[in-house]
Amino acid sequence: MCGIAGWLAADFTAPPESTIHAMLESIAHRGPDDQGTYFCRSGNARQDVMLGHRRLAIIDPDGARQPMCDSNSGVALVFNGEIYNFRELRDTLARHGYTFTRDSDTEVLLRAYQHWGTEVVHHLRGMFAFAISDTRRGQVMFARDRFGEKPLYLCQRGGNLYFASEIKALLRVPGIDAAVDLDAVWDYLAYRYVPAPATLFRGIHKLMPGTFAVWEHGRLTHTRYWAPPDRMALTAPAHVADPVATFLERLEEAVKLQMVSDVPFGAFLSGGLDSSTIVALMSRHNRRVMTFSVGFSEGAYSELPYAATVARHFDTHHHELTVTHRDIMERLPMLVGQRDAPVSEPSDVAIHLLAREAVRSVKMVLTGEGSDELLGGYPKHVMEQYAQRFQSMPRALRRGLLAPLVQALPYRFRRAKTAVTNLNIENWSERQARWFGALDNGERRLLTAWGTPPTPAAGLPPFDGDPEASALRRILYYDQTSWLPDNLLERADRMTMAASLESRVPFLDHKLAEFVSTLPDRYRVRGLTGKRILREAARHLLPQKILTRPKVGFRVPVNDWFRGPLQGYLRDHLQGPRSQSRAYFDGRRLDSMLEEHCSGRQNHEKLLWTLLNLELWHRRYATAA
Repeated sequence: MCGIAGWLAADFTAPPESTIHAMLESIAHRGPDDQGTYFCRSGNARQDVMLGHRRLAIIDPDGARQPMCDSNSGVALVFNGEIYNFRELRDTLARHGYTFTRDSDTEVLLRAYQHWGTEVVHHLRGMFAFAISDTRRGQVMFARDRFGEKPLYLCQRGGNLYFASEIKALLRVPGIDAAVDLDAVWDYLAYRYVPAPATLFRGIHKLMPGTFAVWEHGRLTHTRYWAPPDRMALTAPAHVADPVATFLERLEEAVKLQMVSDVPFGAFLSGGLDSSTIVALMSRHNRRVMTFSVGFSEGAYSELPYAATVARHFDTHHHELTVTHRDIMERLPMLVGQRDAPVSEPSDVAIHLLAREAVRSVKMVLTGEGSDELLGGYPKHVMEQYAQRFQSMPRALRRGLLAPLVQALPYRFRRAKTAVTNLNIENWSERQARWFGALDNGERRLLTAWGTPPTPAAGLPPFDGDPEASALRRILYYDQTSWLPDNLLERADRMTMAASLESRVPFLDHKLAEFVSTLPDRYRVRGLTGKRILREAARHLLPQKILTRPKVGFRVPVNDWFRGPLQGYLRDHLQGPRSQSRAYFDGRRLDSMLEEHCSGRQNHEKLLWTLLNLELWHRRYATAA
């Protein structure tokens, strides 16, 4: 796990060399073990190439320094991530005559590019973002892994292209500023994050997951090389004698591959089904797994007892951490800076604090992230299957009678409230964003002072999945291409790398995803039960208490904190004289929502968290446009 940065500049237009050092210093947390740069001038392309790298050494700590170059072929690369099948690829390449001097996935990637060119991405099994300069061809290739576990940001200015693992490095380049993209703000109010390729910074974009791009003759061309297979309708289900056993075998293979490391490693353990299964499979290949869990001082929100049950069952070397509201206030502004974006989930803070605790003992952890988006683990995956049936009811009945009755229920019925609200949204694209989002299109119009959105299409990117796919596959594909990469995986990367800790996610092994997608929907969601295949596979692995516990999710008691110890903090940022983002909103409506929440009449915690973080982002980076 590392950080990369650099540029491709036309002759004599590159920034001073001190710029690359400033860029790398801004992402030093991603690679505290080493630093390197590489410069070359490509005569054919009439451009200067600068590659910079910060290294967190996980595999071959004493070798594999970057940038890695092959002067004979004119190829040089910087690489962030891990190629889990690098030894298999090394054997394949050796049979083609390539020689190797290190036990390093970086060297394998270099030789693999020499052999396959841009087709190299199809052979990689792992998480990665890289830049490869090929002076003989006069081009530079960029690529990002299939699900978007590793980040890569691009910015074109004055005919030059700049790239980095984090936006903060790009902001060190002269001429690149923190101008606000209002279209992205509009989208943020709907999603609570900014969907790719946009960011909140005008002119700075994310390279899309499953995509490679080639810079040649001053132009950048993008190629999507992989899409989650749930994109397409299932026409011919796989004939597998025992799908559950096969699933478990493939998951265990992914876990075993991702345990390859030359430094100490462990696992984040929440006590839920996903992380508990990962720990169970790790325990088959590691004598005593180190596990790390976080909880809250409010016992109703803490999962520490469940995590302790799993830790005892597998005799792990277990560590626990408790988080309070004070940690939120102290860490949140800093973490907005680490993410270069609003912190979309309160749990981000807890994950970062857990990473700080874990890095005292290990340099890498495995997590259970991605299971819900692959296997259908959220209540919305169950509810979405009933959307068409629900909307077949008379509109006056479901909107005029049913919806008000459900909304009048106490807070403990929040999932029923969410379900009825969202199932009433007939526009499929808007409904997908709304399940986990903050505001629908009408609510954004009422809250903002803009009157109309910056652009008519903002917030509703085109759905490119098969319209004939099942309701489950459609929503899973949406999650796998938006919610997962732009929120959860971005969170996992920033919150752990801010502590110089690498995190790996076995559930997002693309071969596992491809297998699961060949199965009928009932293996993922059946009736009111999600992740059915994982539950069946874990039946003989986990304690019964873990198998039968209801899904809680990693919830932080923000609802209570905003009415209690964080109320003053919230009001200062949204109503105080220093508030910068308040200019976006209808002040009376915003104040009314604050009063409703703080008095306990309504629960607006999701929206208020969204607005608080937007304000924190403005205070760090910009002023309202």
